[in-house]
Amino acid sequence: MKNNNTNHRPNLFLSLYGALLSLLASIAASSPADLAYPSVSGVDSGHCSLHDDGLHPVKKEVYGNGRIFDITHRYIMDMPSWDSEDGLGDEYLRLPSSMKNGSLYNASEMKFSVHSGTHVDAPGHVFDHYFDAGFDVDTLDLELLNGAALLVDVPRDKNITAEVMKLLNIPKGVRRVLFRTLNTDRRLMFKKEFDTSYVGFMTDGAKWLVENTDIKLVGNHSCGGPET
Repeated sequence: MKNNNTNHRPNLFLSLYGALLSLLASIAASSPADLAYPSVSGVDSGHCSLHDDGLHPVKKEVYGNGRIFDITHRYIMDMPSWDSEDGLGDEYLRLPSSMKNGSLYNASEMKFSVHSGTHVDAPGHVFDHYFDAGFDVDTLDLELLNGAALLVDVPRDKNITAEVMKLLNIPKGVRRVLFRTLNTDRRLMFKKEFDTSYVGFMTDGAKWLVENTDIKLVGNHSCGGPET
């Protein structure tokens, strides 16, 4: 399939990129980053768990009557990063101060492109006048970014065009949609080298979405997002 997503033009809607459509992320082999981020969260049992005489953190997933479904990728050195052949690299997360090495505390340092992993793009990412005016991610609508989302399967041999959007027949009233595409089957987010042949929105598909649906947020399982 030919990749047509070579240019970034102004987005017509907020785009949530790199959304993981599985609840589990891969775990990297030991590296300097692992020393700074050694633990992997477990299930929500409401308390810390003991295993092999050691404490293991638990992930809080239930709050009152609500439940959090964490679909983010864990940041690892082999996670692909925009336009990079080497992923994040083993220096993306360091532990310069370590109690094991005599320090009074543990302190980590992180360094990588913000266009990596599961993330949301700010308006300033594709609108230069918004960038100059300071429209960062903290200016986004939290009510829009949080809530129920519809997961739809896109035909595996297609980019998301106007024709595909019509075929998906997404109901009116749906505001958030995660698009599962060939990117998921190809496991592009589990490959270190950035792959430019990812599936994404085409100009006509984005235009049709804006003009014919109530969707305000989209998620796509890849390092890049809509062409428009």
